[in-house]
Amino acid sequence: MANLPTVRQLKYLCALAEHRHFRKAAESCFVSQSALSTAIHELESNLGVTLFERGSSVLLTPIGSKLVDEAHKVLTELQNMVEHAEQSQGAFQSDLKLGVIPTIAPFLLPKILKQIREKYGSNKLYIREDLSPNLLQMLGNGELDVLLFALPYDTANFHTQILFDDELVLCLPRDHTLTSKQAVSINDLKQQDILLLEDGHCLRDQSLRACNLHSGDLSIPYQATSLNTLVQMVVNNVGITLLPEMAVNANITHDTDAQIRHISTNRNLSRSIALVWRKNSPRADEFKLLGEIIVKHYQA
Repeated sequence: MANLPTVRQLKYLCALAEHRHFRKAAESCFVSQSALSTAIHELESNLGVTLFERGSSVLLTPIGSKLVDEAHKVLTELQNMVEHAEQSQGAFQSDLKLGVIPTIAPFLLPKILKQIREKYGSNKLYIREDLSPNLLQMLGNGELDVLLFALPYDTANFHTQILFDDELVLCLPRDHTLTSKQAVSINDLKQQDILLLEDGHCLRDQSLRACNLHSGDLSIPYQATSLNTLVQMVVNNVGITLLPEMAVNANITHDTDAQIRHISTNRNLSRSIALVWRKNSPRADEFKLLGEIIVKHYQA
């Protein structure tokens, strides 16, 4: 009968499955490449299976793929065990690994970070900024504790706590024909050159959904990786774009002549800012309190 895998071996297995590269996986685990390679070889020998195909690239075998899923579950349950012990001492008594999407992080974190750090005291606060699908994967794998997220987005496997709504507004060049209107209609947007974030950013789909538009309804001349880039494209008359109000309130258009207009509609033209965590997380009460702190200091 095979010996049980060690926690270290399971962590290395998951890291190599994610990076598909021994050196990068080792760096992510803060160990040498030889140490990681030896641990993976020991795990394979112990289980009597080949987990990875080694060649010009590192590929998971079918059994390797199944065992990686099981490894993630085991590591998540172990993390929950530790969190249960820590939470018995009360909320805000352990480190926090917070994931944030790029269309929230630079506009919301500066307003709330001081209060969050004070609440967690001497405990460490880790922040990971990444795209929505990547953050959800890390949350599910136990690499993150909670996400500061934007809805709608498919979070069916997680618990969500909506904090507040963030209106979507229109950003226009100074001389655009729509600047003559104090409120722009949805129909005004059709066939306009609308600038959007590239695929992978949830704000792209949220903007289209909120306006009841499809990519086919629009002329999309440019796809950006950040809201700041979109603003600069607007200023240079490449097109118009939708911005979350929190970005406007954070002066994203400062020192530009970009014009902001609200969109007149009977629909809720906004995204919802929320906290997202695993349904079985023992820190649920703590995250609810964290949500209250975020709302209080953001709206102050």
